[in-house]
Amino acid sequence: MTSTDTAAPARRRARFHTLPVSEVRRLTANAVEVTFSIPEEIADEFDYAAGQYVALRAMVPSYDGTPVELRRSYSISAAPNRGSITVGVKKDSGGLFSTWVNESLKVGDTMDVMNPQGTFVSKAEVMRPGSGQHLVAIAAGSGITPVMSIARSVLENDPQASVDLVYANRSSSDVMYVEELADLKDQYSTRLAVHHVLSREQRIAPLLTGRLDQEKLSRLLEFVLRTETTDEWFLCGPMDLVQMVRDELAAKQVPSERVRFELFTTGEVGDPSGQHGKPVVIEDDAETVDIEFTLDGLRGSVASPVEAKETILNAALRSRPDVPFACAGGVCGTCRAKLVEGTVTMEENYALEPEELEAGYVLTCQSHPTSERVVVDYDA
Repeated sequence: MTSTDTAAPARRRARFHTLPVSEVRRLTANAVEVTFSIPEEIADEFDYAAGQYVALRAMVPSYDGTPVELRRSYSISAAPNRGSITVGVKKDSGGLFSTWVNESLKVGDTMDVMNPQGTFVSKAEVMRPGSGQHLVAIAAGSGITPVMSIARSVLENDPQASVDLVYANRSSSDVMYVEELADLKDQYSTRLAVHHVLSREQRIAPLLTGRLDQEKLSRLLEFVLRTETTDEWFLCGPMDLVQMVRDELAAKQVPSERVRFELFTTGEVGDPSGQHGKPVVIEDDAETVDIEFTLDGLRGSVASPVEAKETILNAALRSRPDVPFACAGGVCGTCRAKLVEGTVTMEENYALEPEELEAGYVLTCQSHPTSERVVVDYDA
């Protein structure tokens, strides 16, 4: 895909490919940009739209030094480009994977990289040349990563488009892609406005100093951002920020279909290894649920004890370890499948669109069977 091919690729089977690291570039003291080279023979598998993400998989030393397989999802920061994939990784406090990437990963290493996934892309075809769309993005911390890709593509492909970016960080030293943002601003001075909000650093404008709370957001929406003329909104950051912005936009009668959002954390701290088909003991007289699934045209089945209250994903992984998943937290959507038969309850959903829910799709990492038999299709 070239920078002018802007249509979002159709959803496809999530697969890992082992790719070499071609560049590791320091962005801040706690963040790096990692670029992977893609061989031409699998380049089509890595076509992507601005705003999509990839899942990374590696054996990483755990807290006691024992290697453990971890999967983490990171948004692609570069505009669509054939032959390479670039992601930004910010080191989280206590984060095994992000710390390992920041401190140990080097050029020449290899890593398992999933083909691009995600729906954090434009619905209004803002990248269509000549459309003249106005886009507003509100990001915090590493939430800038997909926004960088989207903004670059919009400004590059549509000479009439304009972008407003509100970017929240603690201090100027925490700003990822600060040079790239400055270069974009210089290149598109009349069409790109960047508003840095710093919570722990004094700025000339009081509105841009301090935490981006509801009061500041309300004033930004009233005096800085053109709510009534914005075609699409892109929100990326922690859950509390994203939800606050969504609530404010809803209060201002902004149609929900114009608001795109993505979380880089749900605020929940769980098992760092995620779900890997955890062992389940089935007693002879235990009541079970029959779970059937289709993956790559092959059908599998597994019995799940009712008392275990396990997810469809966890049960399926005990039967087939190649069942797709990444975050196991309801955020990325990699484990998406269509519910063909039976009923489930889904704990969380930060990835599926309303139309996908209406069509019967579920996140298997969050779905618990509520019927005696459940059938899902990962290929649908």
